Amino acid sequence: MVLMTALADKRVDLASSQARAALEAAVIGREPISLEDVISEAALQTRVDKKFLLTPEEFTALSERLGDQFKIMQIDGRRTFRYESVYFDTEDYDQYRAHRQGRRRRYKVRSRTYADTGLSMFEIKTKGLRGATVKHRVEQDLDTAGELTKENREFLESVLRSEYGQEAPQLQPVLDSAYRRATFVNPIDGERLTCDVELEYAHGEAKVDGPDLIVVETKSADGRGVSDQALAELGIREVSMSKYCIGIALLNPQLPANRWSRLLQQSFVPDPALR
Repeated sequence: MVLMTALADKRVDLASSQARAALEAAVIGREPISLEDVISEAALQTRVDKKFLLTPEEFTALSERLGDQFKIMQIDGRRTFRYESVYFDTEDYDQYRAHRQGRRRRYKVRSRTYADTGLSMFEIKTKGLRGATVKHRVEQDLDTAGELTKENREFLESVLRSEYGQEAPQLQPVLDSAYRRATFVNPIDGERLTCDVELEYAHGEAKVDGPDLIVVETKSADGRGVSDQALAELGIREVSMSKYCIGIALLNPQLPANRWSRLLQQSFVPDPALR
């Protein structure tokens, strides 16, 4: 797998990761919820997503405000998990440009592997009515994760014809990404809160790490969940951020990134060697 090859020698010093420490502290005392229950009770495939970028201190305050209403997804005793993804785009980054320009008909194509469990999925995320995100996915063989196989290509073509009435373009791997995630779940209404730390991006020989912050994404039916309200009460504003687009912008400075310029300048510090 491309990502595993590119990042196999990456080791994070936990003592230097305050974000990781804050995340681990927030999940340790919560009641667990199994993956099976998450899928059956809280699998929002059509949802409203909002992203936030929090300092470790802000994240701790958020966790305390959520109370015990949210459980933590746990698998085989683990509560944080490493996610590894390979994103596909055209040679001229058409989907990156579509996102930057805010086109209504846009999508992301990726291969995602849950490194701690060995599960691998091929996914297409499309924009539905009123800006809702719709995730289409199919399980894939771990040995071919990161490849646009014949089966994956057929699935992609089916989704794009159904959603947008268009043919699939020629795609290629353009970005490897990895991070560690914990998932908070409200089993009452299916609301979820994903919390990502230790972002890593790579493509070819180029590599860059994200900041020591927590990327929080709320996923609810209407965008007004308990976690959204808690973040608003803490004065934390939503950010326009796509982990995919941020990674592409960091590793490809020749591409326009005006939509995320302020966020990049304030929170992401690329390696000068990549410039």
